[in-house]
Amino acid sequence: MSIRVDEALGVHVRALDLRMQRSEILAANLANEDTPGFKARDIDFAGEMSRLNTSFSSQLSASTLSASELKYRVPTQPSQDGNSVELSVEQAEFSRNSMDFQTSLTFLSMKFRGLKQAIEGR
Repeated sequence: MSIRVDEALGVHVRALDLRMQRSEILAANLANEDTPGFKARDIDFAGEMSRLNTSFSSQLSASTLSASELKYRVPTQPSQDGNSVELSVEQAEFSRNSMDFQTSLTFLSMKFRGLKQAIEGR
């Protein structure tokens, strides 16, 4: 009986890849907090995961996001210089994304542990 790795690991590999890409986007937002005219961007994580699950169900990892899949963040208090980065919002999103990344990593680790036990016959 063979084990399909992509089916055994579930969505966690795709979620980790997408979370990593999101952390790069959020880090770019934070790095450009003082750049005049910079527009903060983000992704719709749930939307991207559902898109990946329907169109790339046989692949292990997500593809690189294109610029059209990034959404502009609407600031609650627009800046005079046109910059839409709000430090507190970006820090909170980065922190939340980091915790979600760690959660997906934990689930993936548990999956590997279960596969190892199945292979060893325990």
